[in-house]
Amino acid sequence: MMLRAVETICQSDTGRQRRENEDSAYAASPLFVVADGMGGAQAGEVASRIAIETFQGGLEGDGSPEERLAERVRTANRVIHDRSRTEAGREGMGTTLTAAYVDDSQLAIAHVGDSRAYLFRDGQLSRLTQDHSLVDELVRRGKLTEEQAAEHPQRSIITRALGPEPDVEVDTFTYPVKAGDVLLLCSDGLTSMISEQDVARVLASTEDLDEAARALIQAANDAGGRDNITVVLFRLEEVGASPDGAGAVDQPTTIEGPPSEPPTSAGAAPAPEVAGASAVAVAPGPAARIQPRGPEAGSTDTPLRSRRRVKLVAALVAVLAVLLLVGGGGYLATRQLYFIGTNPQGIVTVYRGLPYSLPAGIPLYETYFESGVPASVVPPDRRRQIFNNDLRSQSDAVKLVRSIELGRVSK
Repeated sequence: MMLRAVETICQSDTGRQRRENEDSAYAASPLFVVADGMGGAQAGEVASRIAIETFQGGLEGDGSPEERLAERVRTANRVIHDRSRTEAGREGMGTTLTAAYVDDSQLAIAHVGDSRAYLFRDGQLSRLTQDHSLVDELVRRGKLTEEQAAEHPQRSIITRALGPEPDVEVDTFTYPVKAGDVLLLCSDGLTSMISEQDVARVLASTEDLDEAARALIQAANDAGGRDNITVVLFRLEEVGASPDGAGAVDQPTTIEGPPSEPPTSAGAAPAPEVAGASAVAVAPGPAARIQPRGPEAGSTDTPLRSRRRVKLVAALVAVLAVLLLVGGGGYLATRQLYFIGTNPQGIVTVYRGLPYSLPAGIPLYETYFESGVPASVVPPDRRRQIFNNDLRSQSDAVKLVRSIELGRVSK
């Protein structure tokens, strides 16, 4: 059985609290894409536009649909990352992306970030993607309940996106689909404002996908409209007699930000806007990574830099003290000492031991507990107090990290 999208709707709205629209979308059966930019000052719009442009040539090439989707995503990531490093005003820009491709009776998906894909079948809504976000990671680890996640102050922080790093990990899936299925791709401006139960109720209330898309956007705006809202809906039906799916490709529908090279002169005309759309960034890009003192102590991101001389003397004293402890059989006492830092991935981590290394590069500490929380969620003025490598008891260190996980560390 071969399926195609017989009805395709692609709509975007600025929302109630944003001035511009950093979302972009593309819909041309059998390929559908939603991207939610981040970075501000039009950088997010540029990032999401680049992502969409990468897919506008279709999905020709070798490999499975999953492989071809993932390759397009990686290509977009490289372009966004390179431009963020070489163009003024683009530093830190990035975008989420969720792409779907209808292949006979299967749906292939490539996904990065917290935009989502859903399947609506027989009145039931099923989420097909998993958010790459702070709170979803904590829920998966059993550290937060769904109810706590819904109210978490860092619920908009994403842990994976296109652009921040030279390489990106892409989630890919393939799901069986059938005639009558309705697929929804959306930015988090929808799902952060209304529940999945509300989404299901709207989709069940009408078979007109245009009406459903408008109702979903209206519901998100009625709930506050804190972010841009983009919705792509399409219904699958069996292809007729044409064995090659002739007539199955609709005219492309594209919603995107300004041209990737926006005017910069004072008298230049503003970039054209999509009717009904205005956008904004979903979440800040990753902050500079804060490393624990140790093998990476020379990194410009460590707390060591600002007090280099004093800390160097302290480190030498500590090393001598440890050598004496080892010689005297007291080294085991240091195993009862803990400090808080971040691992090489910038994740808040509890270490056991002393925050130094021997001259040969042998660390005097070991990882005790990784929280899964990026250091970037900690307010900047609290980072000096937390990531200062002060020695703590086990209970104090774990309690403080737990507070960070629950979003209770404030200014």
